[in-house]
Amino acid sequence: MSSRKSGKSLTAILTARSKAASGLTKKPKDLPVDIDAADVDNELQQQNGRVQDYMDSQPEINSKMRSILVDWLIEVHKKFELVPESLYLTINIVDRFLSVKTVPRRELQLVGISSMLIACKYEEIWAPEVSDFIAISDNAYVREQVLLMEKAILGKLEWYLTVPTPYVFLVRYIKASVPADKEMENMAFFFAELALMNYSTIINYSPSKLSASAVYVARCTLNRSPLWTGTLKHYTGYSEDQLIECAKMLASFHSGAAENKLKAVPRKYTDPGRNAVALFPPAKILLPA
Repeated sequence: MSSRKSGKSLTAILTARSKAASGLTKKPKDLPVDIDAADVDNELQQQNGRVQDYMDSQPEINSKMRSILVDWLIEVHKKFELVPESLYLTINIVDRFLSVKTVPRRELQLVGISSMLIACKYEEIWAPEVSDFIAISDNAYVREQVLLMEKAILGKLEWYLTVPTPYVFLVRYIKASVPADKEMENMAFFFAELALMNYSTIINYSPSKLSASAVYVARCTLNRSPLWTGTLKHYTGYSEDQLIECAKMLASFHSGAAENKLKAVPRKYTDPGRNAVALFPPAKILLPA
């Protein structure tokens, strides 16, 4: 699987030049930094494909089961060494399919691996094969089941896969959080993936607001000053007050991570290669007194 790590994803190709703008850090503090100079042709900076509340239409599935599935998919994503875009698109596909199709409990994991198969074919240069997903599922399904579910998902979604997931907004907003160092980047992704785990955050907040909130909580956790800048307000379109509700929710996920039985995200972000950001103390300013 390590050979798959080298390529860029489709979404990454659309945003690869974004790093060029991060060097514009010496402008007057009150003026927004122009972060769009390298992205004038990027057509994905818009909100499409948002998931609506669907859990009441799923008699055999609840939000806890969804969280368990997402936790496992994050582990699979890490095991296969996939690009970040594949994870966010996978979760988007899962949620959009569950919003239009009733799925029995026994097929929920099948929906998960089939969604990741689709996402990998879209985003990866070298995608895992069907046999890889079957093996990592302890052979719970056979090849024909995976292919039939893949076909069913694509049919229900009408092959609509070019959606701006939270990842698209997150990359942009991290760029606006100048200086955007690796610690800041990993912390923002940590909160975004905690949000992916939770059904209520995905349903209640748009991808752009969720991503802006992740950056805001990251800045609070790292004690960046000011907590929200004119550049961030300009490019996200959100004021600090508009983000506070979602930000408090994300901070509570961080605070409760030690007691949560689902460990994929905290374990992933205790890695020194990701600056061990999960080990930082939660942002007290966002937690109940």
